[in-house]
Amino acid sequence: MIPVPSNTKIWLAAGVTDMRKGFGGLSMLVQQALEEDPFSGHLFIFRGMRGDLCKIIWWDNQGACLFSKRLERGRFVWPRAEDGKITLRASQLSMLLEGIDWRIQKKTWKPLKAG
Repeated sequence: MIPVPSNTKIWLAAGVTDMRKGFGGLSMLVQQALEEDPFSGHLFIFRGMRGDLCKIIWWDNQGACLFSKRLERGRFVWPRAEDGKITLRASQLSMLLEGIDWRIQKKTWKPLKAG
């Protein structure tokens, strides 16, 4: 798991991205399409056309980091919007990278009855 500092925002880029891009090309997308600063220390996540590959760029104040993950089976759960961005919590990022549907906000326990 990527060590995400507590004040770091996690941005998911909606739509499809050309996965041939490296840090430079993805940084340009962050600036132009997402209207954010790629050197802000926030994480920016992109997904390819097939849906089985995602890339994350992050400036950690020492240098540029580029992470990629390809799922052997299944696809990353992604919003249907063609453009824009969505902010995620660190727990949602963890689920996303495991191939779990991070959009489901369902508790697995029931509260105790008062009595």
